[in-house]
Amino acid sequence: MDTLKQTFGEKGYLVIENFCTTEECDSLIQRAEALSKSFDYKGQASIFQTTNQSRTSDAYFLASGDNISYFFEKDAFDENGDLKQPIEISLNKIGHALHDLDPVFNSFSRSPQLKQLASDLQLDDYLIIQSMYIFKHAKIGGVVDVHQDSTFLYTEPDSCIGFWFALEDATKENGCLWAKPGGHITPLRERFHRKEGGGTTMKNLHSEPIDMDNMQALEVKKGTCIVLHGLLPHYSLPNTSGRSRQAYSIHTINSKAVYVKDNWLQRTQFPLRGF
Repeated sequence: MDTLKQTFGEKGYLVIENFCTTEECDSLIQRAEALSKSFDYKGQASIFQTTNQSRTSDAYFLASGDNISYFFEKDAFDENGDLKQPIEISLNKIGHALHDLDPVFNSFSRSPQLKQLASDLQLDDYLIIQSMYIFKHAKIGGVVDVHQDSTFLYTEPDSCIGFWFALEDATKENGCLWAKPGGHITPLRERFHRKEGGGTTMKNLHSEPIDMDNMQALEVKKGTCIVLHGLLPHYSLPNTSGRSRQAYSIHTINSKAVYVKDNWLQRTQFPLRGF
């Protein structure tokens, strides 16, 4: 629809209520729990945090573009390296090829309604490059610093667009997204990429700081889809409530754009696919 595309072009994001059914949301929650319980973390526990991310970019993280990989909250382990709580409530996220390697997530990521939305936004040439299941557990779900998704999925020209699905109600208390209307018309500030010889680094591209004024809390109900432009500044605060804020997201890029070879996320084992 032209109205959707026009709104997206003006604001840099869309909030589409009742996009997914309760049953579809619950199926992803149940599948993520089953995957979590099946993961043997001993010897390969990887911590995910947005602060100083380049310091936590281990080989496991860098190989996750081809795999279903598991990343823990930074405070999930005690001093002996044991989990403080059961694994299913200790993870930060699962990523980054769920949409291709797991049948439940594949079906959701290529649902008829999502294909239609992509068509309405004229994203017919787009490929799904990564997926993430985000737990945001009660009390331990950490902050996600303000960022632009194109920092992590850089193309020339810029083309990254994300789709974020609320699998549970998202509120200020349990860590909903915050975004700046129109913020996508400002430049890309940083690029996160692989370094020669191993590891990753964050390269500064533009000195203009992100303006945090007029950030809007995107409090949404279960089943809502939020579409995010790759240049849109957004973030989420810690979950201070007694309930989780589980979500699923996918990120897409234009197949005709150049996906730069030193991007941190690489797909080497099988090709990218669209909707």
